[in-house]
Amino acid sequence: MTNLSVNINKVATLRNARGENVPNILQVATDCELFGADGITVHPRPDERHIKKADVFDLRPIIKTEFNIEGFPSEDFVKLVTIVKPSQVTLVPDAPDALTSSAGWDVPANIELLSDLVEIFHSAGVRTSIFVGTDIENIKAAARTGADRIELYTKPYADLYESSREKAVKPFIEASIAAHKAGLGVNAGHDLSLKNLEFFHKNVPFLNEVSIGHALICDALYLGLKETICRYKECLAD
Repeated sequence: MTNLSVNINKVATLRNARGENVPNILQVATDCELFGADGITVHPRPDERHIKKADVFDLRPIIKTEFNIEGFPSEDFVKLVTIVKPSQVTLVPDAPDALTSSAGWDVPANIELLSDLVEIFHSAGVRTSIFVGTDIENIKAAARTGADRIELYTKPYADLYESSREKAVKPFIEASIAAHKAGLGVNAGHDLSLKNLEFFHKNVPFLNEVSIGHALICDALYLGLKETICRYKECLAD
């Protein structure tokens, strides 16, 4: 089974636009779980333009499924994760001012850093995932850090999907097989949507989890949150 983790950053962006507590992200997270989500993802950034540090602490006790915190491993981020102890931490190589995640780690160039971080998070009992592209040697290097999983950066798939879905998905199939052989679980995320998710899921083996935020929240504006989550779950049905 492939789990659906709903990234609620965009909900926090909307809330922050008015400086009040509408929409209430705690209620949204609870509703996502009620409507069938298998987990909640947040990506706190230093400028707190969407998810705030306080939100992470407030969310922890109410989430009954899996809680995934993703972000760049700054000193503050590492401290936050080791205190909160989510189900999973996903390490991304974002610059502090990045608009969104736009590339995976060059693991060999950062293998000492990533290995040390994996050890820190494992000591806190947190499953650790490394955000990467589809390069096979890079994925093998991720396995050498001791990480539990990788998260495949799927924007290249989404960009190519309309013109050639078979070509778009091929490197992700190969990457997922390589990760599985190396003992890694496989997550995926970025620009997955109702348009391209089902094909991705049916073709990429060993897929543990997809993390989806922007497209899902946009769809919910038209379909409603409950119907939207149901449709995404249908895309992941075996």
